[in-house]
Amino acid sequence: MTNAIEIRKLYKRFIELEVLKGIDLDVAQGEAVVLLGSSGSGKSTLLRCINFMEEPTSGQVRLNGDLVGTEQGGRMRYRESDLCKLRTRIGMVFQHFNLFPHMTVLENVMEGQLIVLGRSKAEAKDKAMAQLTRVGLAEKAPEYPARLSGGQKQRVAIARALAMDPDVMLFDEVTSALDPELVGEVLKTMRQLAEDGMTMVCVTHEIGFAYHVANKVCFLHDGQILEQGAPQNVLKTPETARVREFLDGHSLFKLPN
Repeated sequence: MTNAIEIRKLYKRFIELEVLKGIDLDVAQGEAVVLLGSSGSGKSTLLRCINFMEEPTSGQVRLNGDLVGTEQGGRMRYRESDLCKLRTRIGMVFQHFNLFPHMTVLENVMEGQLIVLGRSKAEAKDKAMAQLTRVGLAEKAPEYPARLSGGQKQRVAIARALAMDPDVMLFDEVTSALDPELVGEVLKTMRQLAEDGMTMVCVTHEIGFAYHVANKVCFLHDGQILEQGAPQNVLKTPETARVREFLDGHSLFKLPN
């Protein structure tokens, strides 16, 4: 199986703080990978290094086999023009929705297509409506974000990212800001994307989602991948005391409706 993402010996340092300490990770095309770990373990930083919102201090990232950047003098160098193109291939959805409040739902999903991809208004509208239908919000197209629930806003953010036709989708704690009763609708959308074969890397504390939906679970601790493998192995029979401690008290098998 071809890898959509290949990460080798990835380090990230912020001045004196080393956040990532030699990450090696493969994400196959069509695979859903969930990153677990306590706060400060490096999960979100790893996501931001995959789409180069943060430049790695050292190490290599490949997208569909293509090396990001060029090696010069033993270090990777990145041109902003190349990174801008890369980011159009990697969709990212954040904890906070970041919708434009003065634009309708439809306009929010069209905006990136018009500005970044240069699509015509007709093409962008068709694509936006297709993705809003995909996340179950076609009827909300003329509404403004203020009239949506938190779960609906997050699904619009997912539709906006999908409308850019990314190769990979990254999800960074997308349910953590939602009321508990709204979490299920977002996880259902993400589960459908996984079943449709979208390549996904998700940071989440939703253990049920990781167990039922992920093809692979990676547990990060202190900037390193402590364990990785099939959810049934990592979540039911973890090898390390740290993972067992993290999972203690979590319900592995419940997936919100």
